[in-house]
Amino acid sequence: MRCDVLIARATRRLEAAGSPTPRLDAEVLAMAAMKVDRTWLYTWGDKPMATLARARFEAWVAARAQGMPVAYLTGEREFWGLALATSPSTLIPRPDTETLVEAALARADTKSDAKPDARSDAHTGALLDLGTGTGAIALAFASERPGWRVEGVDLSPEAVALARRNAERHGLAVRFRQSDWFDALDDERFDLIVANPPYIDPQDPHLGQGDVRFEPSSALVAADHGLADLFAIAERARSFLQPGGWLLMEHGYEQAERVREHLEALGYVRCDSVHDLGGHPRVTLGQWGMQR
Repeated sequence: MRCDVLIARATRRLEAAGSPTPRLDAEVLAMAAMKVDRTWLYTWGDKPMATLARARFEAWVAARAQGMPVAYLTGEREFWGLALATSPSTLIPRPDTETLVEAALARADTKSDAKPDARSDAHTGALLDLGTGTGAIALAFASERPGWRVEGVDLSPEAVALARRNAERHGLAVRFRQSDWFDALDDERFDLIVANPPYIDPQDPHLGQGDVRFEPSSALVAADHGLADLFAIAERARSFLQPGGWLLMEHGYEQAERVREHLEALGYVRCDSVHDLGGHPRVTLGQWGMQR
């Protein structure tokens, strides 16, 4: 059967199943099943899909109709222009998290020795990515600032192994290791510490909806209405930041004020929140070791 016919049929099935992006899901699954790109799909979509590819595609469509995330089916998700391997042991990288990368890059360029050339390896510094998962944030930053020392830590050994594979795939010199937040870091210091920690309230009804039903709850849920890990990171990060260093954390859109207040109470200065693609406050940051 022709590819375009199979995709149209899959789109109708996924739409009926409640997928928010049924056509896109069907096309991504088809491309992955056939190992082709979008140009091929649009140019040669009237060609028949090979038997093995069709079997794989239809199995994936059935799984997607039951809610399984596309990124877990294909084993890949693009983030910051990087194709990253994914697995059910990690969160799926999302576009809103690129806000955190952008904010980190902007703070990297405020270092006193920074030069105007955004990609210059003269921008030396050190960044730590807490709870790195697929390595998305650390790898995106490293791809833009090759002169920086970039490290990522995660409690999950499976996540660390996945992040290392992604670094090797893109030839990026990022060090990944297992650590419960800062526990394995000794006396290291960083100019930037970034984190996308668990920040969802355990009672949040969205945990039973969409892709998050299949993602690891340990990477999603935190006590104290989702604030516990954000607050704990803010407290401990002070011992690992260089004077004038920045802490940047992603959070829920209703948590920005509480996070800013906590940073200020801990002694951080120049605290602010950055909005995501949807206009919601998504990242809150503060500078450590500077006078108010």
